[in-house]
Amino acid sequence: MTHKNKPSNKHQTQDTDQYLARKNFFDHMITLYGRKPVIEVLKDPKLEIYKLHLAKSNRESSIIKELRDLAERRQIEVVLHSREQLSRISRNSKQDQGVACDIYCPGFQPYAKFLADNNANNSDKTSLIALDSVTNPQNLGMIIRSVTASPATGILLPSKGSAALSPLVIKASAGTAFKGNILSCDNLEKALIDFKQRGFKICTLSSHQSTPIAEFETEHPCIFVLGNETHGVQQSIIDISDYRIGIPMANGVESLNVAVTAALVAFKL
Repeated sequence: MTHKNKPSNKHQTQDTDQYLARKNFFDHMITLYGRKPVIEVLKDPKLEIYKLHLAKSNRESSIIKELRDLAERRQIEVVLHSREQLSRISRNSKQDQGVACDIYCPGFQPYAKFLADNNANNSDKTSLIALDSVTNPQNLGMIIRSVTASPATGILLPSKGSAALSPLVIKASAGTAFKGNILSCDNLEKALIDFKQRGFKICTLSSHQSTPIAEFETEHPCIFVLGNETHGVQQSIIDISDYRIGIPMANGVESLNVAVTAALVAFKL
């Protein structure tokens, strides 16, 4: 007995392929909120904007009109939402000002996808800067800018316990957050273990019993972990690291700002 309505394997494969393609597209999306930040990205023809989101409660004003006009000029879909719906999109109801947009960023992606696509364990030139609980938006933005400009491959950024990719971060990065390689993870320690299994060496920045960065060499791909502005790298990550790297200091200075440290490490690479 045959079932006429049963989908064929071909249709199932097509559905799966479409789902994976759609998921891959949205994995590369950064959502920005706030009226002026969104206007700035809409004016940048180099950025691919997926959708403009507006709250229905927005009063008509010159800036809302400008947002609509810019979207229409670039043939970007404008979607209207309730205030509650928009806050779920922006994830910041107090500061989104009833406006958000989705930006497609090729370098922004889950770290697992990066590993799968790049077969990174075969490249000794792959180097990442991992951030362990860097919570200051200004620091994060400056780190993104420095790493994007450097020979480093990119940044490994936890989605929890770190500063979010907010308008403050975007501004401090001078827009490079949309251009660089930012690999997202939920749990930094788990991600580092996954990278280790693919042949990466983990290096933590430390001022104690460490190898001076100018003397450090390795034939393996590396991840350099920079810690929280106050507490440094958490002990559980130090425990799984392969090397401790330090930046020698003079005149009794004990430490550098994390953004400065990131720049020094990234350009040393």
